[in-house]
Amino acid sequence: MAEQQLVEFLDALLTQPPAPDCLLALLEQARPPMCYVEEELARRYQNKPLILADDEAAVFGRVVGVWKKMSQAYALCARLVEPDAGNPDYAELVATILHRCLYYSGMVILEHFRARRELPPGAWRRLHRYYSAAEQWGVTTTPVEDALEHGTQETHCAAAYVTLLLVDLASPYRSSFREMNLIRHWAGMWAGLVSIHPMGREQTACPYVIELEKDLALHPGKQLAVPGSDARRLDTLQLSQQIQHMLHQLRERITPSQLGLGEETTGQVVQLLNRLIRPWAQTESPRKFRRFAAKGTARVASGFDAMHFFVTGKEFIQPDAALAYSRKELEQLFTFRDRIETSQAASAQPKANFPIDEWAAIDQSANGFRLMRSNAGHKIMHSQLVLISPHDGEHFLLAQIAWLMEKSDASVIVGVATLPGLPTGIGVRLAADKSADSKRYVRAFQLPALPAIKEESSIVMPFGVYQPGRILEVSSGSETWLVKMHHILQRGADFDRISYLPV
Repeated sequence: MAEQQLVEFLDALLTQPPAPDCLLALLEQARPPMCYVEEELARRYQNKPLILADDEAAVFGRVVGVWKKMSQAYALCARLVEPDAGNPDYAELVATILHRCLYYSGMVILEHFRARRELPPGAWRRLHRYYSAAEQWGVTTTPVEDALEHGTQETHCAAAYVTLLLVDLASPYRSSFREMNLIRHWAGMWAGLVSIHPMGREQTACPYVIELEKDLALHPGKQLAVPGSDARRLDTLQLSQQIQHMLHQLRERITPSQLGLGEETTGQVVQLLNRLIRPWAQTESPRKFRRFAAKGTARVASGFDAMHFFVTGKEFIQPDAALAYSRKELEQLFTFRDRIETSQAASAQPKANFPIDEWAAIDQSANGFRLMRSNAGHKIMHSQLVLISPHDGEHFLLAQIAWLMEKSDASVIVGVATLPGLPTGIGVRLAADKSADSKRYVRAFQLPALPAIKEESSIVMPFGVYQPGRILEVSSGSETWLVKMHHILQRGADFDRISYLPV
């Protein structure tokens, strides 16, 4: 196995290191194959529901372990290199080694973000320590070649450091897997536009600060009473101007691929850039609704079958299906046919037994909750639709998983954003379609109009049903009616919330 051979190679270098120049050359040659192998392995747990399965968690541990060993190997190289102030290439050599230490320490952090795992203690402190070393050697902006990340573009230690700070500012646990890839790409591409400066004792108005001696990422400056010698601030003015310029170019109908922003659609790129403007400009985003501490147990169900059952209180039956008997009922009818009254109504009540998970409420706001549970329960993924019965209520509400993270103790913490209004269980199917599959209704929900908050009536349906402009047949109880599917109001991992027009 390629990974095993690479790990054994790394272990040998760490145990019996060769001369510093040889060690550095071997590590540089190992970077491309190491990156390819580990990225392929990481596909086994990236963008997967939590909690990760045992085999997925094992692969995650192996990948993180390799990144740690690469960082340790380059750090060993830094210790073995003899200072040589007279060598004109010495500064570039030190800068290259420290850049790789920052890069692989950053990969440990990034891998936790991509797997939605809580960062281990010391992760940020380790990254700060390598940047501090670059400051001490005076090589923070010394040009370094890094074909692995940027092709022929030059980078430097400060850019590698800033890249991780920007990714963290972008709320990685709130981002989809596709968004995370774009955020990482843009952060690396634009990190050179951000400069890092020491803070004077009189500078207490910085929106965000870094403290190199603390195990913290970039954090609000108001938490810092008096800046210490380890305090640093970021200047992101050029980055903000770059984002505004990109948005202007996109409005001029230049495609994202032409601007080097990826292969996503213009709408997706514009939406993500607009989301990044405030955090990357270090402008605090005020909360729309105040958050309050909460205590109690919330019940959460997932999957359209279970959610529909709990909303309606009964199993879903195809509205136009004929009454059917079970095998046991048919045997009883045949055995006791002489005792059956023909006027007696047939009864075929379905029996459902959908489990529901219990979550501890941490806090709440007008549009959502923060919840936590142990590792027991159904798997759950980012942007998924769930049904929640709040700790302080009796009704069920539809909600979307806004962010989630698996903690070091194997518990899961999530933020859920509720959809507007109390849901009603309905069935939907495409009208005027004679295919076999379309004859069956699928479970869906109707949400009422809420004029007070400017919310129109909407339908929440499984992902893949929505076809703009098509006629949808809706069934609720004994009533059936037609609507025309209009716009998508909200999209998640497994659902669409759409507006509609009466027909």
